[in-house]
Amino acid sequence: MTDKSKVRVVVGMSGGVDSSVSAWLLKQQGYDVVGVFMKNWDDTDDAGVCTATEDFEDVKRVANRIGIPYYSINFEKEYWHHVFEYFLAEYKQGRTPNPDVMCNSQIKFKSFLEFALKLDADYIAMGHYAKTVRDQDGLVHMMRPKDGNKDQTYFLSQLSQDQIRRVIFPLQDLTKPQVRQLAEAAGLATAKKKDSTGICFIGERNFKKFLSEFLPAKAGEMVTADGTVVGEHAGLMYYTIGQRSGLGLGSTKTSTAPWFVVGKDLQHNQLIVEQGYDSQQLYATKLEASGMSFFTNVPNHDFELNCTAKFRYRQPDVAVSVKYHAASKGVTVNFAEPARAVTPGQALALYQGEECLGGGNIDAAYQGNRKLQLV
Repeated sequence: MTDKSKVRVVVGMSGGVDSSVSAWLLKQQGYDVVGVFMKNWDDTDDAGVCTATEDFEDVKRVANRIGIPYYSINFEKEYWHHVFEYFLAEYKQGRTPNPDVMCNSQIKFKSFLEFALKLDADYIAMGHYAKTVRDQDGLVHMMRPKDGNKDQTYFLSQLSQDQIRRVIFPLQDLTKPQVRQLAEAAGLATAKKKDSTGICFIGERNFKKFLSEFLPAKAGEMVTADGTVVGEHAGLMYYTIGQRSGLGLGSTKTSTAPWFVVGKDLQHNQLIVEQGYDSQQLYATKLEASGMSFFTNVPNHDFELNCTAKFRYRQPDVAVSVKYHAASKGVTVNFAEPARAVTPGQALALYQGEECLGGGNIDAAYQGNRKLQLV
């Protein structure tokens, strides 16, 4: 049996309760634990207050309580290049990106992993709710955690085998309430700390105002699918497929149903909207995704499989048939039933029962052979 005291685990500590308990659990289990705080964004606000500074103070308090060494590493340059520039480029193309997915694959499980290995780490760990299982051939499989409500495999779906084989998920068999109870019992300073929400570089700021500081907005017409002008939009980048709020459109003579964004005409700078939750313009029968990454080995030729998929966090799985195109590392995904508000730019995650097979980025959605949304 391996002497855990000789196994070093470098824990990415955010200053939140989940990563705090992860570090505490690993220490309790006898591992050689080192805490590292990642600074990925200069978030000093207009009043000179930086939440990263407060978060690092919490990391210090927790690390001292647990009795582990701690460090801080600055990944602002890497984050800007791999995550933020991608974020802006996607919005510029009228798509709705998921920077958390990119942050995991490029920063937390790449740049951070590389740094941890320089500290002689055998493994890294963080506060994610996910689970790994190693099979008899040594391959590591990504599985859903015990707490289905906090399941973060969707955000981890674009990692590789080389990345997850170096990861321990200490919270895999715990629920969020249990994590808070452990933190309180252990006297950790973060036990009652509120969970962070939203994109880290936006924080509590107004999204529209933040985005306008980096991308020029161009107002244009809101039109229905038949071309009828019904209003004006503030800039295509501010809207996402399926959005209901913030359109400023009310009832019509024929309907009191709410309005939804169903598409974007980039060439004419028009936002396409329709009335009614069940607008057919919102329903796709298939999608195409690129940049597919799978946790276990895939054949170097085309193949097909039946499985389930998510194209939005917290969405129930939907039954799909998948065609993998080896030459492009892309997939065509056909839905068993039409799916609502499939959004270009968002992540696609594939599942087989409790196992997450991998994922990629959605390029386009279709109704039959007719491309939806971005025209």
